[in-house]
Amino acid sequence: MTRATLSEVLQPALAGGYAVAGLVCLGWEDARAYVAAAEAEGAPLILQAGPGARAHTPLPVWGAMFRTLAEGASVPVVTHLDHGTDEEDCRIAIAEGFTSVMYDGSRLSLEDNIAATARIAELAHAAGVSCEGEIGFVGYAAGEASRGTDPQDAARFARETGVDAMAISVGNTHLQTTAGDGLDEARIAEIAALTQTPLVIHGGSGVPHDQRRRLATGTSICKFNIGTELRQVFGATIRQTLATDPEVYDRIAILSALHDPLCEAARAVIRGLRR
Repeated sequence: MTRATLSEVLQPALAGGYAVAGLVCLGWEDARAYVAAAEAEGAPLILQAGPGARAHTPLPVWGAMFRTLAEGASVPVVTHLDHGTDEEDCRIAIAEGFTSVMYDGSRLSLEDNIAATARIAELAHAAGVSCEGEIGFVGYAAGEASRGTDPQDAARFARETGVDAMAISVGNTHLQTTAGDGLDEARIAEIAALTQTPLVIHGGSGVPHDQRRRLATGTSICKFNIGTELRQVFGATIRQTLATDPEVYDRIAILSALHDPLCEAARAVIRGLRR
């Protein structure tokens, strides 16, 4: 297989009753482990470069890394710009070979969010690239509060923007380090009843695992973004490696220890989104 667009993996998920993992990457080591996990599970994967990744590594580098991994994979791999907050980010990502872009206009008014997202979706589609948008606002643990998605607004947003996937705010929060109280399933059902667009949950690390599986296999939520949960494995593995061998200093020796734990953790995430 080779690189796939977001639509190419989410439409089969919608029809087949499962969700695809959107795994947030911060470097080559974790991205490589996530592809290995997807191959071991025989499942599609979405590699995501978010604002944190882009703060220390330029988009062209992410494009080259993701492209290399995707083109060598035995399963479909989407190379995805996560939380692009301006048109230029999205244009650069498209030019650098990303197969999917998320434009995040969630801090804008409804009218402005629709207008801006529709422009990005048109730009992406003209290049053969998928587009994800966000309606409502998914907040941050110990940071900005969420603003829940209004089902009628979601229906209008999906209709007028033409996005291939729609991120919604239904009790989910970015950067949660433990499972929260769960998502608002009644609100999810209301939104799903009004649109056929695949739905996305950001902040998936904070969703209880049993609810993740239930929603992935029983609703039109087709993508869960997972970052914090896997970064916790990354940090714990580094600490254990250094504690076990206090004299180790070589970067390769330290980072090589990450592969298997990250791969196993990512495999568990992927399995948890399927029947």
